[in-house]
Amino acid sequence: MRGEYRHRKGGRTVIVHSFPPIIDEGCTMLVLGSMPGAASLKAHRYYWNPRNYMWRILYALFGDGGEPDESYDSRIAFALRSGVALWDTIASCERKGSLDSEIREAIPNDIPGLLAAYPNVRAIVCNGTKSFSELNKHFGEHPEVRKRELLRLPSTSPIPTRDYRGLEDRLEAWKRLLEI
Repeated sequence: MRGEYRHRKGGRTVIVHSFPPIIDEGCTMLVLGSMPGAASLKAHRYYWNPRNYMWRILYALFGDGGEPDESYDSRIAFALRSGVALWDTIASCERKGSLDSEIREAIPNDIPGLLAAYPNVRAIVCNGTKSFSELNKHFGEHPEVRKRELLRLPSTSPIPTRDYRGLEDRLEAWKRLLEI
């Protein structure tokens, strides 16, 4: 899963590859990011940038509201116990940095194949606009996608937007997971 480097005028572009899915038979929702950021890729861990809100949101919704476990393995076990699977819409792409706006030449993961293998997944939760647009671009009409509830939620990235300034705004939107 190492990135290959390509040089382009104006800076270095890296080919990056996503991770295998985190899923088991008990998962009822599949949270799809676009592509892990640089900190996560370096650590080989989903949502490992300490500023990303994902783990704090999951622990607020499905835990006791405390801080996420320090251990990555404990975080993964918590997500699975909560029925939450993790993956990305993009299998590989060219990207400078960590921003979705820098993604080029995206190749999708086999989302329909994963859904067929895990029929208990009732909902697909897109973490941000890029995840949602890539899913719809490649698989929006696929029967395995269409037969599940599809949610587009704000990115858990810490970058403020017009509608989502911080954790509290995003947490409020992500409470929709409690209805699945």
